[in-house]
Formats: sequence, C-alpha cells, structure tokens
Amino acid sequence: MKQIASGELIVVGTGIGLAGNMTASTESIIIQAEKLLYVVADVATAAHLEQLNSTAESIYSLYDESLDRIDTYYKMTECILDHVRAGLKTCAAFYGHPGIFVFPAHEAVLKARTEGYRAEMKAAVSAEDCLFADLGIDPGRVGCQSFEATDFLVYDRIFDPNSLLVLWQVGVIGQIGFRRQFPIGQNIEVLKEALRAHYPADHYVIVYEASVLPVCDPVIRPFRLDKLDPSALSPISTLVVPPLSSRRGPNIDMVRRLDIPERYILKRAEDPSLYDPAKPGALVNWPATV
Repeated sequence: MKQIASGELIVVGTGIGLAGNMTASTESIIIQAEKLLYVVADVATAAHLEQLNSTAESIYSLYDESLDRIDTYYKMTECILDHVRAGLKTCAAFYGHPGIFVFPAHEAVLKARTEGYRAEMKAAVSAEDCLFADLGIDPGRVGCQSFEATDFLVYDRIFDPNSLLVLWQVGVIGQIGFRRQFPIGQNIEVLKEALRAHYPADHYVIVYEASVLPVCDPVIRPFRLDKLDPSALSPISTLVVPPLSSRRGPNIDMVRRLDIPERYILKRAEDPSLYDPAKPGALVNWPATV
C-alpha cells in the first residue's frame, strides 16, 4: 500500500543473552527512534535500551493476569500504533527475534502498512539459533520440525519422527493467559502420551533453555521420555526430541531422477546418525544420567 502518513514503524529484536548479540544495525535504529517501546526479559537489557534512547518505555506492564494473552497482545499492538499514528518514527524492540512467538510485532507491522505507514521488521538472534549452537545440531543433517507445544497437541500436527522435533513453550502448555503460577504436570502427561505414540518410552529428550547471562551456561537436561519431569520446566523451556535412530532409506528412484550419484547417497545413508538416541552423548556433551 502507498505510504500516506508521516509516522513509521521498525520492529527489532534484542537477541538472546542481555544486549550482547544485538546487531549494530539494531542499535542504530534504537538510538535514532523518536519513540522506543520495548518488551524484554531482564532488567539489564531494559537499562541498556533506556541508556540508548531517552524515550524508551516498557510495555511489559500491559500483561494482566485477568486477561487472555491474545487480548494483551492486541493492547500492545494498539499502544505501538498510537505512536506511529502520532507521526513518530517508532521502534518496537522485543526479546530474541521479533518475528518468533511475538504476535504484536507481526500485527503492528501488518496494521501499520494497512493504514498507509511505512513498517518493517529486522531479524535478530533467536533461541533457535542458540539451540543449534549449544546442542551441536545441524538442521540440514536430518531435517528439523518446529512447533509451539500447545499448537502441536491441539491440532494433532503431522510430523516425521525420523527428523529432529523441537517443541517450544513446553512449560506453559495450555496456558492462554499471563499467569505467574500455572500447574503443568497434567498437561505434560498429555504431551508424553502423544509422543509415546511415535517414540519408545526410553527415547531420550532434552529440556533446553538458552542462557540469558554471559557468565551462565544454557540449561541442557536429558530425560528418558517416560521420566520427563514437569518440575524441570520453566516458561522458557523448549523440548528437543532427537530423531529415531532407524531412519528410512533413500528413494533410489528419486536419486536417479535428480541425477545424483548413487554412491554418494548410499555412503551418506550408511553414515551413523549424529543424533542416535541410544547414545545421548553423541548429540551434545552431557551424560545420560537422568
């Protein structure tokens, strides 16, 4: 849509781990904004943003335990757009990547453009980027499937257990609002039951949380699927489910149609998987003690 108004919106991400992996481009956008709104996960990043831009204002306070989460997100969206409509060059900064599990970021960009304002989103380091690095996972090796945990269960998502499975927000399955206390045990049992339809009880899974402090290690806790402990989960926990070790063989007809040398495919198929759940230490350097 043609731009018809003077205000504009740029949505950015502060990355993971304080402001340490914020890009130079993002920092420049924050400094130059006429109004900075933010939602971040720690006071150090908040302090850094307020140091960079004197107009900085947290909208985290819009979270309300009496509201469904989606209603809070719409309130955040309108708060951001109020400043754009006032003609200001507005920056909205969110923890991690602004396009991953950040409904108001996408909604604000879409609505701003619909109303004729210039709006764009900039990429940032996400928890998934940290996950691949911390666990030593190459998603190109056996593929990677990524789902929000509640969505995965509610919509009975179809997936391939011979590829890596990543389930986000596993510590708040079924939570539709902002709750500081939320019993998760029963819902984790539902998740375990759903996964047991595809994986054996002794299949190893990993509870993962990216580190938000440079002096702290990421959380990497292995469990047998049937022993997954709800008390080990927090609202930012991700469940990583390595693929089954018995991968299906290559489709030789497709190999020939693509004119790929069969020796290459067969050699790769015979190569032991890096993610053999029978050898949990092969995925990342942790002992199989849980």
